[in-house]
Amino acid sequence: MCGIAVCLGPEADPATFRRMLAVLAPRGEVTETRQEQGLLTGVRRLRVVDRERAVQPWVSADERYVLCYNGEVFNHHELRAELTRSGYAFRSESDTEVVLAAFLRWGEDAVRRLRGEYGFVVVERATGRAYLARDPLGVKPLYWSRTPGCLHLASEIKALTGYGAPVGEVPPGHHGWAEPDGRVRLRPHVDLLSLGAGLPVIDDPDEAAVLVRVALTDSIRMRVDTDLTVGVVLSGGLDSSLALLHAREMHPDCVAVTIGVPDSPDVAYARRLAADVGVPHEVIELRPRDIRLADVREAIRISELTEYGDIINAVVSVPIFRRLRELGVKVALTGDGSDELFGGYPMYHRVGPEASRRLSLHKIRNLCRTELQRVDRASMAHGVEARVPFLDLSVVELAMRLPLELKMRQGQEKWIVRRAFADILPDYIRRRPKNAMSYSSGLHERARLYKPLFARLHRSFGYDLLEPVRRDFDTVLTRCGDDLDRAIAEGLARPDYTVLEHARDLVGAAKWNAAPMVRRLVGPRRTPGDDEAPLPG
Repeated sequence: MCGIAVCLGPEADPATFRRMLAVLAPRGEVTETRQEQGLLTGVRRLRVVDRERAVQPWVSADERYVLCYNGEVFNHHELRAELTRSGYAFRSESDTEVVLAAFLRWGEDAVRRLRGEYGFVVVERATGRAYLARDPLGVKPLYWSRTPGCLHLASEIKALTGYGAPVGEVPPGHHGWAEPDGRVRLRPHVDLLSLGAGLPVIDDPDEAAVLVRVALTDSIRMRVDTDLTVGVVLSGGLDSSLALLHAREMHPDCVAVTIGVPDSPDVAYARRLAADVGVPHEVIELRPRDIRLADVREAIRISELTEYGDIINAVVSVPIFRRLRELGVKVALTGDGSDELFGGYPMYHRVGPEASRRLSLHKIRNLCRTELQRVDRASMAHGVEARVPFLDLSVVELAMRLPLELKMRQGQEKWIVRRAFADILPDYIRRRPKNAMSYSSGLHERARLYKPLFARLHRSFGYDLLEPVRRDFDTVLTRCGDDLDRAIAEGLARPDYTVLEHARDLVGAAKWNAAPMVRRLVGPRRTPGDDEAPLPG
C-alpha cells in the first residue's frame, strides 16, 4: 500500500508536488519520485511485496508508460504466470509490475482480471493522457483536483485541499481517462448496484453454507500470503473472530489488537478468544475520559469522513493502528463489510426481500466513503496496510445471491455465516449478538460529546471541497420508514443536523458522561434494612 501523487500538465509545479507528497508521508516508508516537464509522479511506498525491487513510479520497459500504484493485487502470482507465458519478461516479483504488465497486455480490460484492493494511475508519457482505476468496492482511494494548466491526483483529500479547487473522487469500480486538457471521463468496470442480478438464487442452507465457507476462507488465505507478521483488529465479534481464527491457522505469526474500556464487551470477548487460540493479544484499555477534543480533531483530520457515526468510529480506530505500528506490524485484517453483506443491520429485516436487497447494495456502494474510508485513513496514517477479506468481490457477489431468510433466522443476524463456520467458532462467539464498534468498546458516548464540533473541524481542514459533513444516512432512513428513495431525497435536501437536534444530542451525551461522576459523589444507593446491598445506579 502507498500514497500516490501525480501532477499532470504544463503548469505542474515541483514545489506543490513536494507538498502533496509530504502530506501523504504517513502512508509509507520511502519517497520515490520521477519528474519531467509537465509530469510529476511520486509515491510514498509502504514496502510489503518485493520490498527492495518494487520501486515506484514503475516505468514500462519501453518507457512509454509510468505507473503510480496504491494497493495489493492478491492474484498477482497467477497473473504473472499467464503474462510470462505470453512473453512478458518480468524484472521483479512485485504485484506493482504485474499491474502495469496486465495493462500493457489487456488494456482497459485488465482491471477485470485484478483481484485486490487498489487505486492507480498509468500515464502515457508522450501524450500526457492518464488512465485511472479503482478497485470494485473502493477499498483504496483516488481523488483528483483541477487547476489552470494542471490536473492533480492523490490518495487522500488532504493532499489536494491547498488549491482551494473542488475535489473529485474516482468512484468505486470505475476507470477511465484523464485527458491532457484536464477532462476526466470515467465509467464503471463493475456495477455495484446490480451485483448478483440475473444469477440463480442459492436458497439451500447446506449449499449456501459450503459456498460461504469456501469463498471467505479463500479470501482470507490470499490476504495472509505474506512473510510479514499479520495483525488482526479483534473486537471479539463474529467477523473479526473469524479473521483471527483463520489467520492463526494459515499464518501463525499473527497478533490481535483490541480497544475498549476495561469492562467492555469487546475486551472481555477478545481476551477470552485470544487466550483460547493462543495468539498474542494487545489490549488498548481506555476510559471514556481519556478521549479528549484533541483526539477527536486528529481523528477527523486523518479520516476525512463526512458522517457522524463514522467519525466516532474513527476516534476509536486510530489508537488501534497506532499500536500496530508501534508493534512493527505492517499488514492487518479487519472484519468490515460483513454486516452489509449478510444482514447485520435491523433495517434489512424491517422491509421486504427486494427492498432489503436495494438497501444492502446501497450500503455496499457507499462503503467507500464510510467504513472503508475510515479503515484506509486510520490504518495508512500509521503505515499499516489493512485488508478486508469480507469485501473480496467473490464474497460480495455470493452474498447478493443469498435470500434474506438465510441471513436472518431464529432471531439471529448473519445466520448463514454462523452456520458455515459452526465447527470452528467457539459457542460464546457464535452466539454473541452484533454490537456497533464504538458502543461495544464502551467509548461511543464520550466521543459523542463532541459531535456539535465535527462539522466545523471538518471544514477547518478544507475537506468540504469534496463534500460537507452530513447527518447519518441510517438516521435519515429510519425517519423515512426505511424507504430508500425517500431517504436519499431527504438526505440531499437536509445534509446536516439542525442546531436543536445537536442540542438534544449533546444533552443526552452530557448526562451519560456526568453519571459516573455523580455516582462517585453521592456514593451507592442502598436497600433499606440492608446496608451491604447496593442498588443499581
